[in-house]
Amino acid sequence: MRAFHADHSEPVLPPGHRFPMHKYRLLREAVQQQLPGLQVRAAEPASEGELALVHSPEYIAAVLEGWLTPAQQREIGFPWSPGMAERARRSVGATVRAARAALDEGVAANLAGGTHHASAQAGGGFCVFNDIAVAARLMQAEHWRRGQQPLPVAVIDLDVHQGNGTAAIFADDPTVFTLSLHGAKNFPFRKVAGDLDVDLPDGCDDARYLDALEVALERLWALHEARHGCAPALLFYQAGVDVLAGDRLGRLALTPQGVAERDRRVFDAARQRGIPLVLTMGGGYGTRIEDTVAAQLQTLQLAWESWQHWARRRS
Repeated sequence: MRAFHADHSEPVLPPGHRFPMHKYRLLREAVQQQLPGLQVRAAEPASEGELALVHSPEYIAAVLEGWLTPAQQREIGFPWSPGMAERARRSVGATVRAARAALDEGVAANLAGGTHHASAQAGGGFCVFNDIAVAARLMQAEHWRRGQQPLPVAVIDLDVHQGNGTAAIFADDPTVFTLSLHGAKNFPFRKVAGDLDVDLPDGCDDARYLDALEVALERLWALHEARHGCAPALLFYQAGVDVLAGDRLGRLALTPQGVAERDRRVFDAARQRGIPLVLTMGGGYGTRIEDTVAAQLQTLQLAWESWQHWARRRS
């Protein structure tokens, strides 16, 4: 199984900044030490043309050339720097590479990614460019250029925060189905309606969460079948671990065991339907960064196990 990273271009943040940028490096190191079955590779940056499949030329130029206003930088949550712009491009590039690998091999991952608050013309919530949206549009374009039928895509976003940017980008695009389970009272406080949104109460525990997930997945498959007459041909899974109890920016109460069961159900559902899956890690802001990394490593372990089933099927 292939996994791509962009932490070699880690920007320097001001002292005391609440975003744990170093978690990506820690996760990559943990994967290389504990999951030797994953082929970890550095990602190339997404091109301006690839970014333009989703983002406006003005916004792309503002990010890449340093024209972001102070208000735009506050909305994103990061000060502009060349390193910030470079990492944003490489994070998108990692999801693009993972999408191509998933279509070839069944499952692949970006060891970061899931920047779902970025819309076509703005960033927000620690998200500069929307990597899932760019990769989805690019895979559809490459599919079309090969003379194949339209590529129906689904996004399962299980980060604690609603994927408002992704929902806005695909609001009028019936070829991409967006599902989001998220904290009702958490950021963003103005949600953007996707195809299927499930609001969860503060303190939601494993049992209630998994029940809601089961219902949502069944509705996703049914609604997608009604719209396209088939299952999705590609699935993006945003596997944020900020649903864990005690997360600094989350308000739910899942245990590590509950998160593992969540992941297992998504991987199993995709594999049973023969849907290639692209994994993005999304949020995770534990008081102890080691807890966040451990939870994300667990998700990657389960992804690798799912990939092994795909590999056996192909052999």
